[in-house]
Amino acid sequence: MIATTNLVRQNKRYAKLRWGKILGKIALRALKDFTQQFQFSVANGDLLLLDSGWYVTHAGLTSLARRNRCAGIHVEPVQAFCDPSAQRWAFEATVYKSKSCRGFVGYGDADPSNVSYLVHGAEMRVAETRAVNRALRKAYGIGICSVEEIGSFADPPQSARESNKLPPQPANGNGNHGGPKVRDRLCQLIRQYQLDATLVKSYATDFCGVKTLRDATREQVENFVTHLADWAEKDRNALLCQLNSYPVQKEGAA
Repeated sequence: MIATTNLVRQNKRYAKLRWGKILGKIALRALKDFTQQFQFSVANGDLLLLDSGWYVTHAGLTSLARRNRCAGIHVEPVQAFCDPSAQRWAFEATVYKSKSCRGFVGYGDADPSNVSYLVHGAEMRVAETRAVNRALRKAYGIGICSVEEIGSFADPPQSARESNKLPPQPANGNGNHGGPKVRDRLCQLIRQYQLDATLVKSYATDFCGVKTLRDATREQVENFVTHLADWAEKDRNALLCQLNSYPVQKEGAA
């Protein structure tokens, strides 16, 4: 009970730091309920707030399964709905909560029309993840959608087609962005995990709770870079979905 109470407190604090003013009373109440029921951790990337609603991540679902000693997950393609030449895939996943469990079945599909452009070429993996997520949500009674199940019909921004360079930074290197070392680390992460720089900038602004990234303190930017690195390493697909939830800004926008 004490551990759950501490986790509720930690989740609220981290959520307020991350989403700030868009985090209303209803969202906080829902966060408390999800924490008490499923022991989800915001800091570990188990939950995401998109358009004022909570979404669970693949990392959160698999962690929940591990905590509940899930006996196993069986996944196989649904051949009738697969077309490799069109990058169209469908999978069936069955979750066994115990050795005697008859199984909870979930289906997932993906093709270039319903996945983010950021994961084009990885439709098979997205479909498998979606199937596993749906089966896990059925098995453990989770009503909220998983972020990996969200489709995207957005066109890639111009910056993604041309390069993955960061937007121009102050020439003096001593502004609020955190200095050359922090920017170099951010550039390295963008290249390493093939992230879109414009969307990363939008996410950073949201994470730091400022109107423009220039208003962020060095500490805020350093915290963001650390958070981005941790999340990219743990679950890049969930991070891509989070980035793709931000509207594409025109080049030069603050």
